[in-house]
Amino acid sequence: MKVTKSQFFKRQITLPEIGEIGQQRLQNAAVLVVGCGGLGSTIAVSLASSGIGEINLVDFDTVAVSNLHRQFFYTLGDVDKPKAAVLAAFIKKRAPFTEVNFTNTPVTKENVLALLSKYDIVVDATDSLPTKYLLNDACVIHKKPLVYGSLYKFDGYVATFNVLDQNGIYTANLRDAFPEMATEIPNCETTGTLNSIVGIIAMQQVNEVLKLITKVGKPITNQLLIYNSLQNTQFKMKLKPTVLREKIAKIFKLQTYFDIACSSQKPNLQISPATLKKLLLNEETSKNIELIAVLPNLKLPFTVQQTIPIQEFSAASIEVNFNKTYVMVCQRGFNSYKATEILKDKYPNLKVLNLTGGISGYNN
Repeated sequence: MKVTKSQFFKRQITLPEIGEIGQQRLQNAAVLVVGCGGLGSTIAVSLASSGIGEINLVDFDTVAVSNLHRQFFYTLGDVDKPKAAVLAAFIKKRAPFTEVNFTNTPVTKENVLALLSKYDIVVDATDSLPTKYLLNDACVIHKKPLVYGSLYKFDGYVATFNVLDQNGIYTANLRDAFPEMATEIPNCETTGTLNSIVGIIAMQQVNEVLKLITKVGKPITNQLLIYNSLQNTQFKMKLKPTVLREKIAKIFKLQTYFDIACSSQKPNLQISPATLKKLLLNEETSKNIELIAVLPNLKLPFTVQQTIPIQEFSAASIEVNFNKTYVMVCQRGFNSYKATEILKDKYPNLKVLNLTGGISGYNN
């Protein structure tokens, strides 16, 4: 079906605050959406449907069954397919006036500046803390607005960082809210989340992007909005722009922004879910398997011999038996891989393996 812009965007153009001028501003805009999960997929489809002229989707992950309860633009038929590619194909059918491209690789320190250089606004829809700081620091250095969103259980966080104000000063950035990157902050994979809070925060981020581009309304600048979905309460934490571009440029030179979720894991340190299941089902081979969970409160399909939280994990504290095979487990196989490397470094001749894909992969 052939449609015109005036037909497609009629309800927006009818708003006197938007009109033809505002709609053209949307059409002229280019937005980079990093992360195509619960936040990013909703954000990207909504922005394209609003008339953003160009969107680039960035995500290295594939669709999993456990994603589908909150990632509405993927289906069971998309499982194991690249999220960015599937989402781009959906948007092309849905939004005829948006040019959509995708990048099916992780964002790293080496490629981030090139990725965001041609876009007017960057949207952080990731669940990786190192990536959030990487995007923030790159946007500060490159003088790009960053629309930030994150989730923790029933809470959501939204802010628009690094906007040039009327006085020629850039507004607060992520390091003004949280100067140092915390360690071992759990994501929704390990703590769980309701799809309602994911949708609420995604649409808040969409709203921020639209306000920035159309110049209508007041973005959440120099503030961090914190919303609780159980109580329907929100408050805004005031921020002051104190961590300046020069300091962040120095941090950028020194920081690695390493995220194990995006790293390549060594194949010789892996055990597949299928192989582990076979070993555990066999009475003889199961005796030689020592299972160690590196996250507490996991819903485990098997009994582990020890639970040592990754924050406390130390190879020296484990009394090893070189006749056994040690298998590290966590929810998705990232923290357990870190533990695998720690133990292997301490005992090079010990057989230590990481459960590939973690409990999520084992249960699928």
